[in-house]
Amino acid sequence: MTEKEVKSILLNKLQFSQDALYKLDTFCNEVIEYNKKFNLISKSTEPQIWDRHVLDSAQLVKYIDFDDGSSLSDLGTGAGFPGIVLAIFNKNIKFHVKLYEKSRVKNTFLFGLCKKLNIKADIYENDYRSHDITSNYVVSRAFKKLEEHIRISREIVKVNHKLIILKGRTAEEEIKKLNKDLNYSYTLEKSMTSPDSKIVIVEIKK
Repeated sequence: MTEKEVKSILLNKLQFSQDALYKLDTFCNEVIEYNKKFNLISKSTEPQIWDRHVLDSAQLVKYIDFDDGSSLSDLGTGAGFPGIVLAIFNKNIKFHVKLYEKSRVKNTFLFGLCKKLNIKADIYENDYRSHDITSNYVVSRAFKKLEEHIRISREIVKVNHKLIILKGRTAEEEIKKLNKDLNYSYTLEKSMTSPDSKIVIVEIKK
C-alpha cells in the first residue's frame, strides 16, 4: 500500500484531519531520521512505514471513544506506535493519552517529538509495573504474548477496561491457549493492513 493510499484511508475512512496528516508526515520523517543512529523500528520496515506502522496503529481509532473524557494507556509504546498516532488523532482535551516506555533512547525521541509537534501525551519513563494505571483503554503492539498481556493488564490496571492488542498471524493460536476461567470476554477484528493480522479486543472486569 502506497503512502498516498494510506493517507486517503486516514482522511476518508478514519476521519483524520489534514493537520493530523501533517503531524504524521513529520512523525514518519523523524522516526526514519532517528533510526539512522538508534533502533526505533526495524530498518527493513522503513519503506512501509505508512502502512506497516502508521495505518496499523491508526485503525485502532475505530474501537476507541475519544469523546468520553477517559484515558488511554499504551504499554511499551516504543517509537510511538500506536500511542503517538492515537494522540495525534485525538481532539478532546479531556481525553488523555499515556505512553509507557522504559527505554531512555526511545523516551528521548518521544519527548522531543511531542514538544516539536505540540502533541498532547503523558510520557512515563520507567517500567509500567511501577505505576497504578486507571485508563479505560489499554493498547499495545508487539508487546507480549496474549495470555501474558492479559495477565499484566489485569494486575496493573485498577479499573474495568478495554484491552486492544494488535496481533499478527499467531492471534487465533494464542487465543486458543487462553485460560478460560478468567473473567473476560473478547472479540477478534480483521486488520486493515494484512489478512494475516488481527485486532484482539478484550473486555476486562475487575
